[in-house]
Amino acid sequence: MQVVAPQEVSRVQNVVVINGSPRRADGATGMVLAPFVDGMREAGADVEIICVEDIQPMQCACGQMYCWYKRPGICCMQDGMQEIYPRLRRAQTLVLATPVYIPLPGRMQDFINRLCPLIVPQLTTRDGRTRARWRDEVQIERIALVATGSWWEKANLETVLRIAVEIAESASIPFAGAALRPHAWLMRDSRGLTQAGQAVAAALHRAGAQLATAGMIDEATQEAISQPLIEREDLLQRYNLISKA
Repeated sequence: MQVVAPQEVSRVQNVVVINGSPRRADGATGMVLAPFVDGMREAGADVEIICVEDIQPMQCACGQMYCWYKRPGICCMQDGMQEIYPRLRRAQTLVLATPVYIPLPGRMQDFINRLCPLIVPQLTTRDGRTRARWRDEVQIERIALVATGSWWEKANLETVLRIAVEIAESASIPFAGAALRPHAWLMRDSRGLTQAGQAVAAALHRAGAQLATAGMIDEATQEAISQPLIEREDLLQRYNLISKA
């Protein structure tokens, strides 16, 4: 994955974080997101967290690209997204946070589809792909990803990563990096964060600070976030014991 550094980054940013977890702040995604957001805020960023479960976006179902060709920039679906669009337009940085389903939770997929009104269909070809751009009033300069999975390998999160990168590239803005946490649930036990979990949380905090101050997450920090917390075979045995219970 190539992370593109923006040319100029103001230290204090307006960041909107979209939490796509059905469990909001209580699940593994919320656990991973918390130190990441703390890092951004302590670095001076103004961060707003929006849970898709709170806005419950409807499916994009007009079937005619209304927001592109009928009333450009206006979504015809009347739901919680109407309150979110102005906040998205003002954001400098958009962070997508999600657990891995197949590949995304339903409402997170609906949210992503509903980003279309922010894009103007002035198309170009870049590196063999058709690309567009944000509308002029949209201030989003970069997109980053925070994603969690339950299985052992980081590769299990690659489809979600490709989706986030595609969104950035389709809007012609940099992708600023990904905090990918496989088998995230092993970061904590009944007493709280484990020692290894604390190390991952520290890396997540650094990642948030880097995003707020440098506009990107460096590769070393991304690797620290994704480090294995258990041997693959040990995790497989745990899952197989659960399925037999």
